[in-house]
Amino acid sequence: MDNRLKVIGAAFAMLFMSGCATMSSDECVATDWSAIGYEDGARGYTSDRFSKHRKACAKHGITADFGAYQAGRDQGLIEYCQPGRGFDVGVNGGRYYGVCPVNEEADFLDAYNVGHQLYTLRRNVSHASSAISSKQHDLEGVEDAIIHAEAALIDRETTTEQRIILLAELKDLSEDKGRLEAEIRDLYEQRAHHQVQLENYQATVVDYGY
Repeated sequence: MDNRLKVIGAAFAMLFMSGCATMSSDECVATDWSAIGYEDGARGYTSDRFSKHRKACAKHGITADFGAYQAGRDQGLIEYCQPGRGFDVGVNGGRYYGVCPVNEEADFLDAYNVGHQLYTLRRNVSHASSAISSKQHDLEGVEDAIIHAEAALIDRETTTEQRIILLAELKDLSEDKGRLEAEIRDLYEQRAHHQVQLENYQATVVDYGY
């Protein structure tokens, strides 16, 4: 099986990434349905994936071999439904579609949930950092606007009417600045909290050995 998959893998790499609708007549004829099933199983696809292959080849008058596909997929699921793979899927934010046999699903899900929790905590830190960067960018824009408004305010060519408008704008800008500064402080606190949660959880994940 391994040697056969290595030979087929390169030829079908783009096929699996872009979807089986791109299969030509020659590809459908030459397809090893057991290998296709194995690949789909190893990726955690549901059996519904076969219908996409079948429809693609049916357009070329080729009948897909479900028996061979299913046998290959069952073998692929043995590879997929390992706790280590479950952790990898979870930690990368992947979804699990309930494909593992009952006798293997509990251990897989335990590992998946550990990985997904780690993914969630990392995402919380990342989102907080992104929010801080966005707010800081907004704050810089407000501060630049304040500088320009203050410069215009003391400009000799600025009329009294314009100064009244500028003073009102400066008041609004000052309020915006204060609001953004407060939001940034809160975000820093949130990120610090998320970071502590992440570090504590990462320390426990080491014990799982995934």
